[in-house]
Amino acid sequence: MYIVSLAQADPALAARVGTQWQQLVMSGATAGAISLFTASPAACNAELGATSNVKSVTSFVAIFGDSAQADRAWGSGVFGFVPPAPGEILPGAVRGTDTGLGLSSWTYDRSNVRLASWHKSVFVALVVVSNLDAAAFKAATAAIDARLN
Repeated sequence: MYIVSLAQADPALAARVGTQWQQLVMSGATAGAISLFTASPAACNAELGATSNVKSVTSFVAIFGDSAQADRAWGSGVFGFVPPAPGEILPGAVRGTDTGLGLSSWTYDRSNVRLASWHKSVFVALVVVSNLDAAAFKAATAAIDARLN
């Protein structure tokens, strides 16, 4: 439904998101769900993390046939967000257990955009928060992580 809605506002972005979803399906995703909460309806039609001044929270979770498929898909990137290489130092990026989300996880934290991507069991999760504080970001990731079992 998200991609269909997005197609009405931005066909090129919808095509790119559709291709990214198909890559996850080809990696073994059997289902996925995305939720967007925004302070402006216009942010629903923007690229994830690209809203410059609108408060928004987006969460995405996909389920895979097995944990190995989920881990490989996470390592290849979720909707264009690819984990930094182990040992690679990027300003604002943390990879692994220091994120609080497990070994196969990474976070990016800057003042207006925060993101977390992680693999847990047969699930891959992505949270993108724009223009909200670190406490809101941590609460969103903790709430989603607790439901992945």
